[in-house]
Amino acid sequence: RTLNYCKDSKRRTIAHETMNIYAPIAHRLGIRSIKDEFEDLAFYYLDPYAYAEIDEQMKLRKGSREQLVENIKHKIHDRLEKDFDPVPQIEGRVKSNYGIYKKVYRDGKEIDQIYDRYAVRIIVNTVTECYNVLGIIHDMFRPIPNRFKDYISTPKANMYQSLHTTVIGREGIPFEVQIRTWEMHRTAEYGIAAHWKYKEGVKGSSKDDQRLAWIRQIIESQQESNDVEEIVRAIKNDLAPEDVFAFTPKGDMITLPVGSTVIDFAYAIHTQVGHKMCGAKVDKKMVSYDYQIKTGEIIEILTTNVVGHGPSRSWLNICKTNEAKSKIRSWFKKERREENIFEGRNALEREFRRNNIRVPEEELEDFLKMDMHRHSCDTLDDFFAAIGYGGVQLSKVMQRLKSEYNKKYGEKAQSDNSELENKIKSSKNSTGVIVDGIDNCAIKFAQCCNPLPGDEIIGFITRGHGISVHKKDCVNYLSQKDDPENAARWINVKWESSEKHTGYFKCTLDIVAVDRIGLLADVSSALAMINIFIYESTSRELKNGNAMLSVTVSIAGMEQLNNVINKLQKIKNVISVERSGK
Repeated sequence: RTLNYCKDSKRRTIAHETMNIYAPIAHRLGIRSIKDEFEDLAFYYLDPYAYAEIDEQMKLRKGSREQLVENIKHKIHDRLEKDFDPVPQIEGRVKSNYGIYKKVYRDGKEIDQIYDRYAVRIIVNTVTECYNVLGIIHDMFRPIPNRFKDYISTPKANMYQSLHTTVIGREGIPFEVQIRTWEMHRTAEYGIAAHWKYKEGVKGSSKDDQRLAWIRQIIESQQESNDVEEIVRAIKNDLAPEDVFAFTPKGDMITLPVGSTVIDFAYAIHTQVGHKMCGAKVDKKMVSYDYQIKTGEIIEILTTNVVGHGPSRSWLNICKTNEAKSKIRSWFKKERREENIFEGRNALEREFRRNNIRVPEEELEDFLKMDMHRHSCDTLDDFFAAIGYGGVQLSKVMQRLKSEYNKKYGEKAQSDNSELENKIKSSKNSTGVIVDGIDNCAIKFAQCCNPLPGDEIIGFITRGHGISVHKKDCVNYLSQKDDPENAARWINVKWESSEKHTGYFKCTLDIVAVDRIGLLADVSSALAMINIFIYESTSRELKNGNAMLSVTVSIAGMEQLNNVINKLQKIKNVISVERSGK
């Protein structure tokens, strides 16, 4: 309310913070009046031109708008007077500027296409009366199909309840009617604060506990992690205003953010259900762990009682809600300390190698002392364990550690790096591939993509067979690079930059041509004229009548490959020549 007295940069910072954190919190707590005011104020400073345009458009409609709402209220009052004594309270509401902005700019609608721009609210005494009034409204006005929402039987995550229906009057202008009880109205206006405002002295119920469960989860996540950015990211993630509603086989409803998976559903039921989960069925069909839940689905979580069974580390990358991630980290923290220490030490060593950091073992604890203190770790093993279960994110600390290393070790660090560069240069072999920091390593070229000098390449540490070299656009690399179980086995490699390199590599070319007699002979002749050795060739007829020739040849590098392709494309009736394995 007082941002107009601040500098422009501070206005935008506070407005962003309000829009991203505090307005969604007010929404989650069910305090609609504060949420709307937060959003309108922040919107005014974040996009003043759009705000002014919408405000102007609404002012042009102001007179007719107010008269329309008043006419509708009178009609409804006269009709309800016949069936209710006393007559239920009837209020008029106009949609907030930011609410209109979202529908106009996000959904691409015209202002006149927004059906809930005008709304009438009817407040009654009982739930039965809500449905009776709904029938009367549908009798008085024509309801718009698919615009009825029953939030009484299916409340929102913030416990908001109402009947919403959009209808059209004789004027041809659509408007929304909201029907609720007084208790529902208090909850909508004050959110969970209505509990203290109207029920002081009454013991908490399970419904109240459900309203406060989300706040409890935030507190628990803060205790699990000391990373402020991680906590804020988790809160923003859980504040998504769009929710999905799914059901257990017994009919219990579980509310989760859009994009949540069956793992999130399992942990929302109970912590132990999540830990013991071994599969899931959606509408009686088996699904994978990364299946995203949709509203209305019935989800059955399959569990096992096998001793030692627990969540997988990969689940942390699959699940969406902070609650599930927090519970998975807690399980690893308590149940797998030795494994966490091992995983954490390995992860730190890998990052040190990638950043050319070499700290003597006896100095490691002193080097990490500041980060250990920041994450409440008393010993090195505690710090390794925190990395292992996800309490410490290396991506957050490596930049500081790198700066600390250069500051502390100075010239020694530079000489070590020079020595490492010389070592890398000497770690090439007859294949012409340099492996990042590994000497005398067996190299083989992946058959799936057959890389050539000039291609961007990546190495994969195989089990007992050295390093397999792939192209960076290889489908196998692209599909497996984000797999957390194998992420550490991908290693940087590069081609030897020597122009004297004379190695040859197998490369398969796919030639599509109009089928004719002598085509294969012409291809073989063209390759022979430029001294290209052919290992093998196959041919087949395509469905459209053309021919496909696959020819495996010996190629020295990308420059020679381009010359070969240009030569083959000049052959009569050849349509295309492409390298196989892309």
